[in-house]
Amino acid sequence: MLLRKVLFAALLAAPLPLAAQPAAADFRARTPEQEVVYFVLPDRFENADRKNDKGGIKGDRLKTGFDPAHKGFYHGGDLKGLTRRLDYIQGLGASAIWVGPVFKNKPVQGPPGQETAGYHGYWITDFSQVDPHLGSNADFKALVDAAHARGMKVYMDIIANHTADVIQYREVGPQGYPYRGKADYPYSRRGGVGGAPINPGFAGDHDAAPANWAKLTDPAFAYTPYVPKGEEKAKTPAWLNDPVWYHNRGNTDWKGESAQYGDFVGLDDLATENPRVIAGMIEIYGDWIDRFGIDGFRIDTAKHVNPEFWRAFVPAMLERAKARGIPNFHIFGEVATGDVDPALLAGWTRNAGLPANLDFAFARATVDASSGKTGTDILARLFDDDVLYEGGKAAALRLPTFLGNHDAGRFAYFLKQAKPSIAADEWLARTKLGHAMMLTLRGVPVVYYGDEQGFAGIGGDQSSRQDMFASKVAEYNAEPLVGTAATTASANFEPGHPLYRFIADLARLRLATPALTGGATTVRASSDKPGLLAVSRFDPVTGREVVIAFNTSTAPLTNRIAVDPASLAFTSLAGQCPVSADAPGSLSLTLPPLGFAVCAAGQ
Repeated sequence: MLLRKVLFAALLAAPLPLAAQPAAADFRARTPEQEVVYFVLPDRFENADRKNDKGGIKGDRLKTGFDPAHKGFYHGGDLKGLTRRLDYIQGLGASAIWVGPVFKNKPVQGPPGQETAGYHGYWITDFSQVDPHLGSNADFKALVDAAHARGMKVYMDIIANHTADVIQYREVGPQGYPYRGKADYPYSRRGGVGGAPINPGFAGDHDAAPANWAKLTDPAFAYTPYVPKGEEKAKTPAWLNDPVWYHNRGNTDWKGESAQYGDFVGLDDLATENPRVIAGMIEIYGDWIDRFGIDGFRIDTAKHVNPEFWRAFVPAMLERAKARGIPNFHIFGEVATGDVDPALLAGWTRNAGLPANLDFAFARATVDASSGKTGTDILARLFDDDVLYEGGKAAALRLPTFLGNHDAGRFAYFLKQAKPSIAADEWLARTKLGHAMMLTLRGVPVVYYGDEQGFAGIGGDQSSRQDMFASKVAEYNAEPLVGTAATTASANFEPGHPLYRFIADLARLRLATPALTGGATTVRASSDKPGLLAVSRFDPVTGREVVIAFNTSTAPLTNRIAVDPASLAFTSLAGQCPVSADAPGSLSLTLPPLGFAVCAAGQ
């Protein structure tokens, strides 16, 4: 009971100071680390135009893809709805919006009885058009223009690894289409090493010369691919309809060679080593920059594409953006891992030339620390490991950080998974604590839509994609939300929600405090048990120190930490801070259970 009273008092603490948003005219000048990003799936956000719910398709849900009561189908959200709610998003303190894929998708796919819809956007058939369930190209332009008028950026979610599942294989066994590797099924033989010779003179996919790839004319080296009748022209641009531009080796098992050459759960895996595919993808996505002036790309399934592709693609996109007057175009890849070790993430910045990757290591370490599952030392170590990234610690400032996502699950779910019997007040306090870490530590914070309304879910992809508008999904509506008695059965755009207010205050504090956006990090204290994490971040221009401290334990703590000897007087930006140092170079901090503080040294 004492813990609950202390936590409740902490939740009622005075609100954080607000700061004005940068002027709209200055938005192009902001560098990636100067953003707070809001990630949204348009189909699940707001439905402003019910006429496009079925995407202009007639028939039942297996034709249209629309079933608002099923978590695996379209629910009706659209780009007009997203545009209509820009006030809500900007009120949260977000300065950039990462929009889930908007491209035209195959409406429904999957084996009989297990069909789901392309509401999420990752089953692309037409790379040039907005999916009609979400609206039109004009609607997307209206969204981008409206965001820019507010000084907000728009990042597109893009895919180069695969297209929708259109290509099928003649051969099928009890296991479906298991991966067939290059050793047993070389390009030089039809259907395996004992098959008839094909593709004479093809030197293998290590050679990206156009003359070499021109010799690969028969794609039946592993399976015999074909396009079903009626789908011969399903994809746009038209060149995507020819199976010769794909790997055609069956489904990946996520290991070794198959991770880059296998079909992603049946999705047609592009041969991204092929110069024609490279040039085609550069033209596709360069055209979106030219037409709409978007501000960055989040790259889906980046680690399933060969590094050489990204070394050609990334410079081409940055050059295209620069020519369009977009000097700070932000590109970040998805290199998914459940590990705290950042080596894999960093390797893709060095080997593939990706400017940044979603910081899965930060997510894992922050979830574990803020839930009390581990100490704070593993999270603290990440800042030392930032030297692994291409560009070192300065480049790590541009890593998008997050707590949960649309694939693995929401942050509040992970907290409850770690502590199944967690009380409501502690659930809210730990949710705040994790968001405080993300919004004040290094990196570019990404808020997953709905987290600010206490959405939790039960993990996994479909169960983490709740509706912000009134939902008809029984599973969603039965779930408790953090910090409120509301449910998803009613719309959840409540600016008075304690998490909305908390995130909004900290987001504005971050954007107004240069040390929190571009400051170097020095770890001051950590623990191998739940307890203190303290770091100092330094204004990149003035050198002013800002001390950030977190208590991941359920007991109050007082600790003395080292600080810069010149930091003698302190002002509280959030939480309770000491007025002055104990002595030059020494500062005492007192934090409540699951509390935090942001303390700025005097000039």
